[in-house]
Amino acid sequence: MRKSRRQIVKRIVEAIAVSVIALNILAFYLIYRPLGTQAAAEARHYTELRQSVRDLEVRVDRLEKFQAELPETGKALQDFMTIRIPPRRQAYSVAAHLVHKVGDAAGVKVMTMGYHLESEQHDPLERLALDINVVGSYAGLMKFSHGLETANDFMLVRQFTFVPGENGALNLRLGADLYLTP
Repeated sequence: MRKSRRQIVKRIVEAIAVSVIALNILAFYLIYRPLGTQAAAEARHYTELRQSVRDLEVRVDRLEKFQAELPETGKALQDFMTIRIPPRRQAYSVAAHLVHKVGDAAGVKVMTMGYHLESEQHDPLERLALDINVVGSYAGLMKFSHGLETANDFMLVRQFTFVPGENGALNLRLGADLYLTP
C-alpha cells in the first residue's frame, strides 16, 4: 500500500506540476505577452512624443530668435529698399546713368540701350528690362558685365551673349532687369 500511496502522491505532484506549468504557459500567452506588446507600443509612442517635443522646442527657439531679429531685419530691408532700389519715376535716368558710368569705367562703348517696363506684377517690386549692346575688348566687356552685377542698384543680369564684331572687337548683347519700387 505504501507503494500505491507513493504513486498517488507522485501522480498528484506531477499533476500539480503539469497544472502549474500549463497555468504559466496560459498566463504567458494571455496576460504577459499582450501586456508586453502594449508596453512596447507605449514605450515607442512615448519616445516619439519626446522626439516631437524636442523638435518643437528647437523650432520655438528658432522662431524666438527670428522674432528677436525681426526689427533689425525690417530696418535692414527698408535700408536696402531706399539705397539699392530706385523709385519708378527715376528708373530710366538711373538705368542710363548706371550703364554709361559702368561702360566708361570699363572702357567699352554702349551702342544701343532699350528699356521695357514689365507690366505684369507678380512681385512686390517692378522690373525695368534693359537690352544693351556694347562694343569693346573681351576684358572690357567682362569688366562692364561685372560692374553691372556689382552696382549699388539692384540689377540682375539675365542674358549674356558675345557676338563677333568689326576690327577685332567683340559685341556683347546683355539683358538685365533693374528692380524698382512702385
